[in-house]
Amino acid sequence: MRSFSRREFLSAGGAVVASHWATGALPCQAAAWIDNRSYGPFQCRATFSLANFAPMFQELSAVEKELQRTLAIPPGGQSIDIYIVENEQKHRELLGQLYPRVAYRRALYVQRSGQGSVYAYRHQELDVDLRHECTHALLHSTLPMVPLWLDEGLAEYFEMPVAQRAFEHPHLSKVRWSNRFGMLRKIEDLEKCHTLEDMGPVEYRSAWAWVHYMLHGPLPAHRALVHYLGDIRQGNPPGLLSERLLAAAEHPKAEMAQHFKRWHR
Repeated sequence: MRSFSRREFLSAGGAVVASHWATGALPCQAAAWIDNRSYGPFQCRATFSLANFAPMFQELSAVEKELQRTLAIPPGGQSIDIYIVENEQKHRELLGQLYPRVAYRRALYVQRSGQGSVYAYRHQELDVDLRHECTHALLHSTLPMVPLWLDEGLAEYFEMPVAQRAFEHPHLSKVRWSNRFGMLRKIEDLEKCHTLEDMGPVEYRSAWAWVHYMLHGPLPAHRALVHYLGDIRQGNPPGLLSERLLAAAEHPKAEMAQHFKRWHR
């Protein structure tokens, strides 16, 4: 488990890479932002009108309250910038100008000097991308560090609309199939993932599965997660979440497997 200074690194989709700014350019100088709106902690700028996107941003701003309700994570007390361009080409150009050393991603969360920013472009799954990346931003606005696998697992969980998170997430059917054949990763294996290159499709599904189990499974597992994040927030040495789950459940992987066998509306 590693912790980095926010002043020295930026976070991209949960990964931590050395920060770099291209020729001193700032987002506000790199594109023609024609609309600017505020929703909860988010300051949204776009190169097109956001008049028809109010429902999406209202649901996005509700993620902060969901994190507080389910994880006891208080608001970070700082704004998060969202920059949206009209298409993928413009998005590639913007990220190439601002972060030329960061591998291209369809949506990107970065943090520099304590300020979180999310970059995305208008397409059919923009709402999913924004909920995912803004979950990262909200977590890091109040927590000094989050293990990569847990960061991604939580972002995968909260990326879906609230009505679909528990029973209709795209991961659920594949997790059930993987669960039947014992193909989900142990939490101890996920804790060894330190870069996005360590996280493949199986790791993402497994991270989501462990988060789902801790949020919807036995109460001791949920408490272990909440207390773990609480210690991180308060600056107490958190140890490993796997060790806390072992203290809460004698066989957490078997219990997680049973959780998905029983999980139905």
